[in-house]
Amino acid sequence: MPATGKLIGSGRTADVYEIDEAWVLRRNREDWGDAAAEGAVMEHVRAHGYPVPRVRPGDSRTELVMERLSGPTMVEAIVAGAIDSVEAGTVLASLLRQLHALPGRRPGTRVLHLDLHPENVLLTPDGPRVIDWATAEDGDPGLDWGLSAIILAQVAVDDDQPVAGSARALLVSLLADPSGLTGEGLAEARRRRAVNPTMSAREVELLGVAEELVRSVALLP
Repeated sequence: MPATGKLIGSGRTADVYEIDEAWVLRRNREDWGDAAAEGAVMEHVRAHGYPVPRVRPGDSRTELVMERLSGPTMVEAIVAGAIDSVEAGTVLASLLRQLHALPGRRPGTRVLHLDLHPENVLLTPDGPRVIDWATAEDGDPGLDWGLSAIILAQVAVDDDQPVAGSARALLVSLLADPSGLTGEGLAEARRRRAVNPTMSAREVELLGVAEELVRSVALLP
């Protein structure tokens, strides 16, 4: 295990510590995920030109050493007024399309991120970089679009969220071309969110109306 410095970030399932100016250590909490598998999928998409941090190969299920990036998350940039919601939605849609254009790791599939939302996009001086690949798998792109859309919609329909309006505008921009989204993908996305152990009771309660919003924006039956 590399020597680590101060804690520089925390999420729902992991903490990030500095190593030096070039590298950080992301440590999973409570045996969440598989860091070695996550690093492997990041290296796969990076080898095909997708914008992700570099990682150091390893076999740990809990620790992942990756490139230290500078720049705000997309959420932070929206709050600061550095990017508007329409542009952010366009960027997210582009990142999904770029990812699904890459060769999958199994025949007939594509690599899916399955958690691609504004908190998992860093806006670096060299462009956006996608982080947090813990839930990535191979499959049908409609599921990836469904999860990105329903995650945004959960925020958009929550009146207690100060960024609800921004999330709604971002969702509309993301689905300006809804061709990647499918009814089956959206239904499966809702099912997966409902059983996600990181969801609060409030977030689960909002899934029904969130799905309705996505369907209305994308003109799905």
